[in-house]
Amino acid sequence: MNRAFAVAMVAACPFPYPRGTPARIYRMAEALIERGHTVHVVTYHLGEEKRSIPFPIHRTPVVPTYQKTEPGPSYQKLFLVDPLLAAVLLRVVRTHPVDLIHAHHYEGLGVSLLVRRFTGLPVVYDAHTLLSSELPYYQLGMTASIKRRLGMSLDRWLPKQACSIIAVSDEIRTALATCGRQPPPVAFIPNGVEQHFFSRCETSGIAAAGRNWLIYTGNFAKYQRIDLMLESFKMVVATHPDARLLIVANEPFEPLIALAEQLGIMPYLELVQADFDHLPELLSRARIALNPRTDCDGLPQKLLNYMAAGKAIVSFSGSAKNLDHAKTALIVENGDVAGFARAIVTLLENTDLAAQLGAAAQATARIEFTWKRTAEKVEQVYAQVLSGRGAKYADV
Repeated sequence: MNRAFAVAMVAACPFPYPRGTPARIYRMAEALIERGHTVHVVTYHLGEEKRSIPFPIHRTPVVPTYQKTEPGPSYQKLFLVDPLLAAVLLRVVRTHPVDLIHAHHYEGLGVSLLVRRFTGLPVVYDAHTLLSSELPYYQLGMTASIKRRLGMSLDRWLPKQACSIIAVSDEIRTALATCGRQPPPVAFIPNGVEQHFFSRCETSGIAAAGRNWLIYTGNFAKYQRIDLMLESFKMVVATHPDARLLIVANEPFEPLIALAEQLGIMPYLELVQADFDHLPELLSRARIALNPRTDCDGLPQKLLNYMAAGKAIVSFSGSAKNLDHAKTALIVENGDVAGFARAIVTLLENTDLAAQLGAAAQATARIEFTWKRTAEKVEQVYAQVLSGRGAKYADV
């Protein structure tokens, strides 16, 4: 191991919270702590309470009018909550010995670059997505084309202000490695997954009895394309009326219910509001796990959870990161609702194939995706950044 580092990790999101970005931040910080480093997480006033957290959390003051836990920017977040986050970060790095700032997502990067102007601390940017593909899904009072162009401009300009970049997927690494002249070094460091935690997903009585259960876990942001999943499921129940879809989330179900009722499939759904701790039990109830997202530059954490749990996966190609068609999952061309339904039916009718895909996916997760391995790679980035700190920040 390199020497011990002291890190201010900026989480511009609810924290802790059961979705991809907060999960990556939490598990990365936890793994770094286990390896002897010091981590201070600087975040919003929002987040779930946990009994024991192995690192200090520094929160912004409570903003009563801001209770947004779903992904994406808002003007209140950008112009009120993020400046408060910058103030908290500045206080943390001035009152604690900190070697560098590790910023997650674009809001975290913007906040960290502002604080760097006052402190000279190096900033490592952790890129979970590209704005050119994700920003058009959010409601900001702009047309989709304007949001896409704005996202492309930010992708080209903002990440290269950091002294090093960590990309959660090879797709993001490739894009950011060419962002303008002399881009900073970009390291590909994927997520890990809680192997022991998901090993609890043994086949339950429901699955063993032959019930045709599917599962989706995650949020209902527009980019998740829940609409495509429900449309395909309608086709599935037309030929397999015993099929059921278990949907697990930690947010209100009203938008989903309206669409399900419109499609006439509400009797075939089971909606469960649950936190991360209950995922193994719920995943054990299903043979097949669904990933309907069509556009994803990053790495959907739900895929790693599905893999670690040994589930057979059906995914659209645009978010099928780390999956091989017919080896670890069935992958369908983006937006092909009928093809998505056919893939589900194939696995419902061929339980041996479903078991083979699930076992292969689980084996891949155990070998390639551990948080210990993630922390080791992050350490290397920190060491490289700090070894060149004097030259890069001589003018600060």
